[in-house]
This record gives sequence, structure tokens and C-alpha cells, in this order.
Amino acid sequence: MRKTIIVSNRLPVKISETEGDYSLQPSEGGLATGLGSIYREGNNIWIGWPGQEITDQKEQEKVTKKLRKMNLMPVYLTQDEINNFYEGFSNETLWPVFHYMAVYAHYEQTYWDAYYQVNKKFRDIIMKVAEPGDTIWIHDYQLLLLPGMIRAEMPEISIGFFQHIPFPSFELFRLIPWRAEILEGMLGADLMGFHTFDDTRHFLNAASRILPVTTTANVVSYNDRAIVVETFPMGIDYNKYAEMGSDPEVLQQIKNLKENFQNDRLVLSIDRLDYSKGILQRLQAFELLLQLHPEYIGKVVLYMIVVPSRDQVPQYKELRDEIDKQVGNINARFRTLAWHPIQYFYRSFPLETLSALYNFADICLVTPMRDGMNLVSKEYVASRNNNDGVLILSEMAGASKELIDAIIVNPNNIGAITRAIVDALNMPLPEQQRRMKQMRTVVAKFNINHWVKLFMTRLQEVNEMQQNMLARRVNQETAVLIRQQYFNSKKRIIFLDYDGTLVGFQPNIDMASPDPDLYQLLRELAAIPGNDLVMISGRNHDTLGEWFGHLNLDLIAEHGAWQKTKAGEWYQLPGLTDKWKKELLPIMELATDRTPGSFIEEKSFSLVWHYRKVESGLGELRANELMNTLRYFTVEKGLQVLPGDKVIEVKNIEINKGKAALSWLNHKKYDFIMAMGDDVTDEDIFKALPHKAITVKVGSQVSAAQYYLRSYHEVRHLLRTLRNRESV
Repeated sequence: MRKTIIVSNRLPVKISETEGDYSLQPSEGGLATGLGSIYREGNNIWIGWPGQEITDQKEQEKVTKKLRKMNLMPVYLTQDEINNFYEGFSNETLWPVFHYMAVYAHYEQTYWDAYYQVNKKFRDIIMKVAEPGDTIWIHDYQLLLLPGMIRAEMPEISIGFFQHIPFPSFELFRLIPWRAEILEGMLGADLMGFHTFDDTRHFLNAASRILPVTTTANVVSYNDRAIVVETFPMGIDYNKYAEMGSDPEVLQQIKNLKENFQNDRLVLSIDRLDYSKGILQRLQAFELLLQLHPEYIGKVVLYMIVVPSRDQVPQYKELRDEIDKQVGNINARFRTLAWHPIQYFYRSFPLETLSALYNFADICLVTPMRDGMNLVSKEYVASRNNNDGVLILSEMAGASKELIDAIIVNPNNIGAITRAIVDALNMPLPEQQRRMKQMRTVVAKFNINHWVKLFMTRLQEVNEMQQNMLARRVNQETAVLIRQQYFNSKKRIIFLDYDGTLVGFQPNIDMASPDPDLYQLLRELAAIPGNDLVMISGRNHDTLGEWFGHLNLDLIAEHGAWQKTKAGEWYQLPGLTDKWKKELLPIMELATDRTPGSFIEEKSFSLVWHYRKVESGLGELRANELMNTLRYFTVEKGLQVLPGDKVIEVKNIEINKGKAALSWLNHKKYDFIMAMGDDVTDEDIFKALPHKAITVKVGSQVSAAQYYLRSYHEVRHLLRTLRNRESV
């Protein structure tokens, strides 16, 4: 039976030990709730660290037994591994860089070594239970290497990966010394999810600039696999928070809050202790409010909860001390006998207390400097059953992309946060309700269960798409069928593109000249009775003639503008004009002047703008600009703008590889037709040839061809097997 394996750094349980006996308490986190519907079913399983060091073998067996009853499987870590993998690389290297606080990052080799080893440890545990046909869903930044490690062991298995924290821009990500290894690890997944489109974009940009991958839209082609990268904003258990407002214990706590605060307006702030949460800036904004608006003294309270976290780490200890100091200063300066401006708690609270605060607070102030999603904002919205209250939300939190009816602020702009609090305090009830209703609709619809279902459905679709592509790969079986057809026929024609099909892609177009091995292969194939070989290329006809004119081949150059039979001379397609060049050349020259490394190649009836030597990213940007401009100028001129591999070509619409190939088929009857090509222009041949023709695309992109091969090496190998029946 197929199963789903969920993998995260921590298991969704709290383990407590009393006199050698361990008790397990399921955790109430959002992720645990959402994935509960998956991991508790059938033989599905959740793998992770149980949350504390257990070294004794017998104790481990005892805990493992208890966990297995809950469909959980532990990965035991030593104290050293916890220090270097979790506290070290995860939280002192990845966390600060991914949260745009690179100044706090430490790049220690020992941290990286531990991170690598622990990811391997997770892989080994997974390999004990994973079987072909299973689905593995890996979570978050502590396990970035894991998808690649599993892929190496089980190439066919379905792997999803979701990152719960932001993904930084390329400029920051490249600071990490092990950046390529991290990306390679992540690209082991079939589907990769992030909270926001920005994170998705940053990942695609980093992958295309650091690794030799191609990205089209949101698909990365890597190691002959298509990996889809998508945006899945994570939700919360909406019903749980909406219903808790009527829980007797919560109602009692709301009553206590009303008695304590009476006519005070409450501004609520809940965070884990972390420098990415913007706590100090929030305090400065509240202090500014009391300075500029003394009318709020004695009337507005900031109720601030900071949940303890890693306070032995110097930056966190300093942050805690600074918070203590600022809270003390503000309280000392503004408090009255009956009123404290800030109620500050450095501890965690039970869910019932949080629910009471969400229900009671007039304003929820959520202003992180950078956050993957931030679920506190969604929990506050879900709790507001009367549709009142105001959410002030940082534009740097992922949630700001969905909760657009909150008051959105830049967390670095202290004045803007102060003004937002004033606006929130003075917002009329109808306006509060209009905004809150909209946000509650969003949070209710895009809840945690919706998120899980969406991701798992998409993963299935991606696997189906990959299967469809795999079905077209020329494997051993297909190669045998092609050879049988070939040897059983009498009259054969083979259309061969040149660049990218018979030779590799060269940074310099003049360096891609044929090698002795290719000459030998073409000579042997052309010498076989019944064979017609046609070289069909976008290259200049002079170059093609110089390289292949002495061989027994037909030549089609410049996509069909020039043609030459084995024995004949070059002749030009009639009725073509090049007068349009005068108008378009200056546009291309302007793009070339602005783009170092680009150049223009002029052919008889086409202009080609090459950007293969241009800095990655800049080339694509300029190419898009040029494409849009050229399309505008070529409308109704009988011209075609064709994007290719690091090129943009403008040519007469009559020039078409497909038309050229068909004109060759009109001269003779063939019982075996084959065409091989790697570019957009070769698609015209694949579409034009009769259904019985064998069409092969080089490179694993989606194509009109029946089959594909991965590289020019595989093309040459297949052609070698056609020289004689004994060839292998």
C-alpha cells in the first residue's frame, strides 16, 4: 500500500520525562493540526527529532515504541549534533541570511559538516521505511539537503518540499559558502513550495544564476527532471480559533481582562524572542505615540508577550536585555498611579489565554522585519467573531500579501507605525467591520486543510507531468524500434539540425565547428545506399557550405532561405526581401550598446541578436525588452520574431524549417523519415512532417516531437547505431 511520509526537524509531540518514564503530549501547532489528517491515517508516518537528547539504547527503544503507536518515527540526535546542526548551521547561518540579517550569520565549517551529517541521518531513517510509489513531504530550512539525498537513492520516488521561512534574494543567498550544495539538495524535490511569490522568484533567480539549470516560468530543468516551484500561502485552523471565543474558560478570561482594563484600549503584540520580529521598533513607535499624543496617556495599553527563545545566544540575550530596558524606560516615564503603558510578559501562555486576548484586544500589532508568513495575524483575524478590531501588519510578513485589508506598514518606519496606531484607534466601527469581514473570508477559505490539499494535489499533477515527459525519452526499447524501422526501409531521409543537436552549445559561435568524429559519422551514414542526409540549420549559408559542402549531404541554411542539394549549387528562396533590416538594425544595435557581451549576426534574410556571453539575468532582462520592442515594429511586415537558446532572431515569415523540409519530401517518396533538433525553430519541422515520421527533440523540454534525447552525445550515439545492423 502506498503511503505518505512527512519529514520535519521536530516531531509534533512534546516529550516529558518523570523518573525514567516518558509521556507524550501531541503538539497544538498549526502544521501538526493540518498534517494530522495525513500522518494519522493508515500506514502513513511522520519522521523527525523528538525534541530532546536520548542517548541510552533501551530508553530510545521505549520512546520509539510509544511514538510508533502515534504513526511517528524518531531521529535521535546527540547534543553535539543539536548544537552544530540546529543551533549552529540552521539558526546561526541559514536563519539570519534568510531573514535578511546577514550581519548575524556565522559561516563555520563544523556547522556545515554537522548539517550535512544530520540530513544524511534523516535520509537513512527514511530509507528504512520508504518504498517505490510512496510520497515524501519534507518541511523547512533545517532539511534543505534531504530531497537531493533521497533522490540519489530513489530516483523515481515522489518528493515535495515546503519552506516555512522566507527565501532571500540572490545577493544575500550567495553569501553562503555552500550555496550550490543547498540548491542542489532542494532541487531533489519534484514540487517546491514557498509562502509568497517573492520567495518563489528569489529561489528561481538563485538557481538559474548559481547552477547550470534552465528555468522557464516556474519550472526548473535540472538533471533531466522538471521541478515545479510554486507559491502556497499557509493557513491556520480557522474553525478552532473562531470557535474558541465561546469556550467557557476563554469567556472567563475575557471577563477578567474587561475588569482589569475597563475603559483602556488594548494593543496586542505576540512574538517569539527574535531579532527578525521588529520588537524594538514597535516599542519605539509606541513611545512616540505617547510623546506626540499625550491624550492617550492613561487610555491605551500595549500588551506585549515575548515567548522565550534561545536566550543563551549572545544576540538574543542582548535583544532581551534591550527590550527589558526599553519597556522599563517607557513605563517609568509615562505611567500613572492607576495605569501602566506596557504590560510585558516574557513567557509563553496557554492557547485559552491567547484566544481571550485575541478576542479582547482592539488592535493587533504585527510588525516583523521579515517573516515567512506570520500566523499570529491570521489567528487574530479568525478570533474576531464580531468582525471588529484592527490589524496592523508589516509589509515584510508573507501574510501581508493576503490580508490586504489590514493597515500595512513598513516596520522600519517608526512614524508610520505610530500613525497606523492612531488611525486604528480612531477607525469607525463600520470601517473596521468592512476590513475584518474581507480578511476573515480569506483566512476561512485559505485555511490549513486547504493548504495541505492544494500542495498534495499539485504534487500529484507534477508527477503526472513528469511521467508524460518520461514516456517520450528514447530508452533502449525505443531505440531498438527506431533501428528496426530504419533497417526495414529502402528510402530514408534524416533531417539534422546542427548547433545543440550534433555539437554542444559554445559561448563563441565560431568555436562550434565540426570535429573529426562528427565528419566520420556523417560520411558513413551518407554512404549507406538509400540514405539521404539533410543538414537543416539556422547558420549562415557560407559557413554551412564551408563546413559541409564537401560531404555527400543536402544543406538547408538560414532556416530555409538558402538551399543546396549534394551535387548542386546554393540557391535562394524566391520572393524574399531584406529591406526591413534598415528599420530593425538600429533597434538591435541600441540593445547591443546597452548590453555588454551581446552581438548581432546578420544573415541574408534575418537578423540575430546573441546574448550567450551576457551576465546571467541581465541577458534575459534585455532579451525580454527587445522581444517586446521587435514585436511592436514587426506587426504586419511579414516578419517573425523567434526566441531561441540565448538568441532572438527576426526573419521573413516565409522562411520556415518546416516548409523547407516538406519541399524536400515532395521530390521523392521515403519509407523512413526522421528529424532531430533542439531549438524553437525545429518545432516547425516536427509539426510539418507526416505522422509516421520519427521526430526527436534534444533536451527535455516540452515539444511537438514524439521523443527526446538529453544531449548531443546521445544523438551521436543513436546515429552510430544506424551505420550497420551490428552497431550498438
